[in-house]
Amino acid sequence: MKQNVFKSIADLRFAIFILLMIAALSVIGTVIEQDQSIETYKLNYPLTNRVFGFLSWDIILRFGFDHIYKTWWFITLIFLFGLSLLTCTLLQQFPSLKIARRCQFFRTTQQFCRLNISTNLQHLSFSQILFKIKENNYSIFQQKNIIYCYKGLIGRIAPIIVHFSMIIILIGAIIGSVSGFKAQEIIPKTETFHIQNVLNNGQFTLIPKVSIRINDFWITYTKQTTITQFYSDLSILNVDGNEIKRKTIFVNSPAKYNGIDYYQTDWNIIGLRIKNKDFSVFQYPFINLPDTKEKLWLTWISTSPQLNEGLTILIDNLQGYCSVYNQVGTFIGNLELNESLKIENSITLMDILSSTGLQIKADPGILLIYLGFLFLMISTLISYITYSQVWVVQDRKKIFIGGNTTRATFDFELEFLKLVK
Repeated sequence: MKQNVFKSIADLRFAIFILLMIAALSVIGTVIEQDQSIETYKLNYPLTNRVFGFLSWDIILRFGFDHIYKTWWFITLIFLFGLSLLTCTLLQQFPSLKIARRCQFFRTTQQFCRLNISTNLQHLSFSQILFKIKENNYSIFQQKNIIYCYKGLIGRIAPIIVHFSMIIILIGAIIGSVSGFKAQEIIPKTETFHIQNVLNNGQFTLIPKVSIRINDFWITYTKQTTITQFYSDLSILNVDGNEIKRKTIFVNSPAKYNGIDYYQTDWNIIGLRIKNKDFSVFQYPFINLPDTKEKLWLTWISTSPQLNEGLTILIDNLQGYCSVYNQVGTFIGNLELNESLKIENSITLMDILSSTGLQIKADPGILLIYLGFLFLMISTLISYITYSQVWVVQDRKKIFIGGNTTRATFDFELEFLKLVK
């Protein structure tokens, strides 16, 4: 009974069925946005206008289509597929390899009819054939006037390595799904933060209690004032506030510590500091103007105690200056850092306050996935090694020779013709 169950699981048709189900669910997970807020699903999949006539946000949330790759039933399918690969390896691939290693002698000349290529020789002696086969690096086994030879046995290991690598990849994917997380943080320069804004996480995720300080943030520009790169100088602190690691990160160059990656993803301008004529310092927040092709921030600064007069400040970069406009919208000039604007109540630009956007990710299974793909590439190379077999039987004065190969049939035929030439 148990043996029949395992044979059914190891069946190729069962594995293909599970794989098709995984592929279909992955398509659904690609079409439906994953790990979004409930409001996003309510907006895109309303109850009054169902997508495809049946799909609405309540169905998405009920069946877990908003986080397919973390649902118990998707992980169960992954587990069943891995189990199918494992049982196939144990019940089919290993026995097949064991058979390939055995000496499979032909006892009668009629058995040569089953081979891809065979012939009988009268112009070569038994010892000459044996010598030619040995020159072609075959492993030779002999019983009196019967010879069995093979080479390229390592090529038979390729399917086992393929199954082994896929199982490793599946294990890595499951570990990453149930214990990984992704967070997004927007942090002002010089501030210290903890990981709080978690976008998605697994059932067994542990968010590390680590502190990160943004020491500095800056942007480099081209001569045409387009952004070339933006950088964050960050420090990872221990529970006592002491620096453990410090690195300057930029796009596609993250900081890595204790299995967590810190990526540079975004930036923002949050305000500016202005010093008035009486040396008092005020901080004004910026508003990011929506629906503009380029990033643009705006604020208003009062220039009178009655708050009835003021200036409008516009900024679109972090090059150390901003544009100043009066009450009627007339451009007054650009105000640079530590520069004073010569008006009745003069003001001095002390600082432009910026913040950096970080994406923080942890995937404990990623190394297993990389390792699995490494084995998969190795198995691809090994699969190019041809497993070839040659049989020789001497019956009285006639010598019968034939052979089979798993691939590269044309090359094997050329090699066979050289043997019998």
